[in-house]
Amino acid sequence: MNKNAQPVANSKNSAKRTKQGITLSPNERISSELFEFWLDNLDSATQESFLVFAESNYSLIECYLYARFLGYQGAISSCDAWYTQNYPKPDHREVLLFEIQEMQEDIKKLRDDIEAGVVKRDSGVARIAAMQKELRSTISQVETFTSNKDKKGLLMAGADRAIREILSIFKDEPIEGPLQDASMSVWAKMQLSE
Repeated sequence: MNKNAQPVANSKNSAKRTKQGITLSPNERISSELFEFWLDNLDSATQESFLVFAESNYSLIECYLYARFLGYQGAISSCDAWYTQNYPKPDHREVLLFEIQEMQEDIKKLRDDIEAGVVKRDSGVARIAAMQKELRSTISQVETFTSNKDKKGLLMAGADRAIREILSIFKDEPIEGPLQDASMSVWAKMQLSE
């Protein structure tokens, strides 16, 4: 037997090393129709509130968390399919990243023109300095945009989890109704804050 040869895995051994939670769970179909079905079963006031939120909000994560808060139990992929189909939004971060790439190419071209003697060195260096300043500003914008979006998403996820836990503790108690109303107010206030 060759010492360098890899042992062949038989089906018995490989099944033991596989996580059961991954292999035995059914595959959920990704479809906007699944999310639409959930949405259609909401009462009209809640449905209208959610639709207004989805239309005016740029964050899929916040939209998904709001749906979870309202009782949606499905995957984010179905929410994403529904959201992008019904409320397509421009991706400002992608635009900024494209601008950064274009600025870097412009700076490289200007450097090449200076080396080739097409542009005078002193005026070229001044233009490069101005372009690099603009580039750093755009990079800072992207980082701020991403950081703020991530922070708000994490805060909303934490709030969703805390509110769900509180509501499950007081389920079927006389305080459940007022607590549900209070949690809706807290959620609305959080999603409107920057």
